[in-house]
Amino acid sequence: MSTAHPEEVVTTVASVRAHVHRAPLLRPFVTSRRRTEAVEYVVADVEFDDGVVGQGSAAETVAVTGESAATILAAITGPLAAALTGASGTRGELAARIAGALDGATSAKAAVDVALHDACARQAGVPLVEMLGGRLGGDLENDMTVSLEDPEVMAGHAREAVAGGVRILKVKLGRDVDADRERLAEVLSAVPDVRLRLDANQGWDAEQAVRIVTGFEDAGWPVDLVEQPVPADDLDGLARVRSAVSTPIMADESVWTAADATRIVEAGAADMLNIKLAKTGGLREALAVADVAAAAGLTCMVGAMMEPRISVTAAAHLALAHPAVTAIDLDSPAWFASDVPAGGYREDDGRLTLLGGPGLGLDRLLATQDPA
Repeated sequence: MSTAHPEEVVTTVASVRAHVHRAPLLRPFVTSRRRTEAVEYVVADVEFDDGVVGQGSAAETVAVTGESAATILAAITGPLAAALTGASGTRGELAARIAGALDGATSAKAAVDVALHDACARQAGVPLVEMLGGRLGGDLENDMTVSLEDPEVMAGHAREAVAGGVRILKVKLGRDVDADRERLAEVLSAVPDVRLRLDANQGWDAEQAVRIVTGFEDAGWPVDLVEQPVPADDLDGLARVRSAVSTPIMADESVWTAADATRIVEAGAADMLNIKLAKTGGLREALAVADVAAAAGLTCMVGAMMEPRISVTAAAHLALAHPAVTAIDLDSPAWFASDVPAGGYREDDGRLTLLGGPGLGLDRLLATQDPA
């Protein structure tokens, strides 16, 4: 096997397949926009003509991307399979076929794009992080999400996370400013030594956001960042919040593409960008977003929605491949009652490290595991 898989290597795709899975969560996951008790997700298999198989996955996230498991499956087995099956090309050329196969369907595209990259890295015998320009051996501190519940319930979940070694909590807020302050005060009373990341999921307007964030600042609460405080299309409001507070503001739902990132930079609307493969539609656009951030002096978080280990492992490879990425939010597999397949990464005292091995470094997920 070669020790690299440069852009000029030509590969032929023999087939693209997909299978649907369903994984119950250990407890409901609640944000200001949705409540999730189980996750349906689709796994894409991209097989090359030499028998190498790569995998990627996409979770149903109707409230965010508009995609259900049924539409993801239809996109993968329909236009995406048609665009790749029998095609020969370099990694970049095949990735471009995925990007141009249909409009939207970013989660489905991401699943196939990750499967393509996993197969390319497996074929080359290298970890995906190296193919993306990074190296093994680095690590990043992960957080644990405390979803939106009654204050005492959130405090209990925070205690559990900290007892397990977590030092950073991502707290879901965004329904009512006064209630949000009560929730946060209860969490901090339970675990006073943690750092906090607050995610409003577009739940406030600019004036509410300024009031609540300045209140946190005045109280001296340990808030590292505030994520997407206002609606995604309100860049002016996001910029007003950023200019009025000292806490770093991170864009999430406002940034899907490198073009979005450029608009955010030009508007002065954020200090950080949250990159998610389910939004960018694949690794190349995700890296392009990170490049825009780096050029503008911004930093990035790599996050995930309520997604399974395959998706999160791909995100971890991305995070450790780009120097603009300084934070991760990749805790979703810890919510799954069945966290499969094995491999990919490990966490020690809240720090995430890749395990190595070719491609994503994961065992292959079979259609019989977590069947829908």
